[in-house]
Order: sequence, then structure tokens, then C-alpha cells
Amino acid sequence: MSNIIYKSISQINGPLIFVEGVKDASYNEIVNVVLDNGEKLKGQVLETRNGIAIVQVYGSTTSMSPESTGVSFSGETFKLPVSDDMLGRIFNGFGDPIDNGTKIYSKEKVDITGAAINPYSREEPSEFIQTGISTIDGMNTLVMGQKLPIFSGAGLSHNRLATQIARQSKTLKSDEKFGVVFGAIGITSEEANYFMRQFSGSGALSDSVIFLNLASDPSMDRIILPRVALTTAEYLAYEKDMNMLVILTDMTNYCEALREISSSREEIPGRRGYPGYMYTDLSTIYERAGKIKGRKGSITQLPILTMPGDDITNPVPDLTGYITEGQITLSRDLSRKNIYPGVDVLLSLSRLMNQGIGNDHTREDHRGLADQLYSSYAKGKDARSLSEIVGEEALSDIDKKYLKFAESFENIYVNQGDSDRSIEETLNLGWDLLSVLPVDEMKKVKSAHIPKYGKWGNNGK
Repeated sequence: MSNIIYKSISQINGPLIFVEGVKDASYNEIVNVVLDNGEKLKGQVLETRNGIAIVQVYGSTTSMSPESTGVSFSGETFKLPVSDDMLGRIFNGFGDPIDNGTKIYSKEKVDITGAAINPYSREEPSEFIQTGISTIDGMNTLVMGQKLPIFSGAGLSHNRLATQIARQSKTLKSDEKFGVVFGAIGITSEEANYFMRQFSGSGALSDSVIFLNLASDPSMDRIILPRVALTTAEYLAYEKDMNMLVILTDMTNYCEALREISSSREEIPGRRGYPGYMYTDLSTIYERAGKIKGRKGSITQLPILTMPGDDITNPVPDLTGYITEGQITLSRDLSRKNIYPGVDVLLSLSRLMNQGIGNDHTREDHRGLADQLYSSYAKGKDARSLSEIVGEEALSDIDKKYLKFAESFENIYVNQGDSDRSIEETLNLGWDLLSVLPVDEMKKVKSAHIPKYGKWGNNGK
């Protein structure tokens, strides 16, 4: 079909063009769109029905004329040339270099659509990934092969946190190769410059592959980027035996692009105008994380999304939470106190944490210590709320100690800045902070661990 140029466009609606008289177009087939000024754009077949092919154009359609625009169908799907030469490089959402480097040439070209890992072939995630962030490593541990989203809000420090995690993340086994695929979706030029400075200045770029999609780019480009990023990660993981961490920010921008396409296709909208199939679409991205039996490599995902209006019931975080294995939630209240990274541990959860901690992975006291920190911080916040009503002077002695613990926990444990803490430092810091409480309040930790790791004297003070 590549030799046939169709000039039978009946309608242009936003990013979509409707081409009549096409009999053999296939779903996801790549098309070439030629404008009357000679400019060429890429597109992809979204749907074929009754001889009409609905084509999604990757680029602006504002200057297109239905009469003079030609469309040719390639007969192939979008395939990305992949190579380990991609490490240390920066690309746009289509995999084209934007770092003034050479184009990637490879015999291996992979369909970016990919597929979720067969449940039978999945290996259970069980290895600890150290991010250097205490609130994650100590209390919401990331496990290799997991998908753990970060829920943020407009103006919070998720971009800073994303680059810090990309810069610091590692496995504790020195013989394993670890790399990062970083995909930024619908970001501003200022954010793009920030990401490039952070990666280049820290030296983290050498083990990373970066894909950037700007807010000024056509919104359709946002649909491609996550799949291009994951295709690259899959090649490096399963062909080059690397453990890959995929960070995608901001998935809300991806969902907005999905809503725009749905609106252009005049589909019946679901919640908040998002398409009814958004759950399925997001699952095709998130479920590409994991470990495969018999393969050395793995893919771990940290998708980042900003909750519109800080509403965790919005369809984007809501559906993401159903598919993924927990969430890291950033707090606006902590941000107002200039606490960074501002993770609200009480609203955060890692469902696979128990599989990556303990004596064989981190340390034997990890689970009990995390539970004790959760419990003590929750009691401290309750004491803070009570003090706002009755005054701190009216609190009992033990409530005052829990209040003191909560303040120290936020100002020291949570507010670590850009420092990179080892898991040993994180666990020891937790015991240090708990020492402001009486030893008989340590009800979540094993009694044998108190004299071994605790900071209390012989008299329990």
C-alpha cells in the first residue's frame, strides 16, 4: 500500500484525519502524511470502519487542507531501533536524538506497542532497590519489578524528587547492572532544561536514557512517549540483562492527551470526560513492569502524576491505584513547612514491601521498625491535633513525647533534602528518633531487637 497516495480526506478534526476509500489499513499502522508545501508528518491508524481509516497525526493539523493533503500507508507498525548505545543519550518522544548526537542505527527494531508480561512467566518481585530516600526505603520500600506511582500536586517537588531518585537509585548487589529510563511527558522548556542539567551535572546520564516531550509539542506525541520509553527499557532489561528503573512524569498529561483523542473521535465520555477505556489503556503501560522467569534483567516503574485539585479520587490517580502496587503521596502541608521531599508516609503504601526487606535483603529489624515509626508518627499527629484544641499544656506527658517525636520525624527523617542515605543510615536514624519515647512504648518491634539496635540505656530511658 506504500505506493498509493490517498487524497480522499473527508474530515480533519483536531489531531485526527478521516481518509475514505481505504480497504486494507491495519490498526496501529504507520502512515505518512504529505502536506501541500511538501512537509511530511507521521501518523498512526486508530480505527478502520466501512472503508474509512481514522488516522492520528503526530504533529499539528492546523495548516492541513483536506483537498491537497496526501496520505500513504506503510503497512508496518511503529518500530523503534534499539541499542545499548542509547545509554547516555537524550531523545524526543519518537526516539529521535535531541542532544546533537548521531542517530541510532540498529538492525534490531521493536514494535513499541509491546505487551503485558504473561502472569505465568512472571517472577515474584523480591529484591530491594535503594533510592536513598528514607521515607521510601524505610517505610514504603521499592522492590525490583514493582510499579509504585508517586501521587503529587501542582507546584509540589515531584520533579526534584524524580531526578533525585534517578540519580541515587541502585541495588545492593554490586555485580548487577542498573540503569534508568526517564520519560518526561508534556513538560515546559524550563522543566526540560532542569532535567538535562540534573542528569548531566550529576554524572547519572551515562547510565540513563532520557525521553523528553515538551508542552509545545502536539499533544498526540504524549501517547507515544511512554511506549517508546518502555520498549527501550525492555530491550536493555531482557536483552542486555540490566535492571531498569522507568520513571514517567507526568502521567496526568498523558491522560489529558488520551481525553483529547477521545473527544476528537466523538466517543461517549466517562468520568470527568476521560474515555471509558482509560483503565485498560493505562494497564497496557503499567503492566509492562516486572521480572520474567529465566531472565536476569527487570523493569521497575515509578510513574509520577499530579492530582488535579489535589483530588485523589480523580480518575487518573484512582485508576492508577487500582493497577499499581501502592503509592507514594506528597503532602502540600509538609511542602508549606519547607520540608523536602515532603512524603506523607501515612497516606503512602508499598504493597510489595515485605518481599524486599528483612534479614536477606535489608536488615532483620526493618519491618518492625517501620511499623513502630508509622504508629508513633500517627499518635504524634493525633497529639498535635489535640493540642490545637486544648493547648499543649493540657496534654499528658506521653502525648507531649509523641508530639515531640512527630516534630523530629518530620524535620529530620522526612526532611532530608538532597542527601543520599543508605538503608543502614535510614534504619539507624529511625531508632535514634524513637529514643525520645519510653522503651515500654516499643510495641511493634521485636523485644530482641530493642537492646540490639535501640538507643535506650539499661534503665530504659
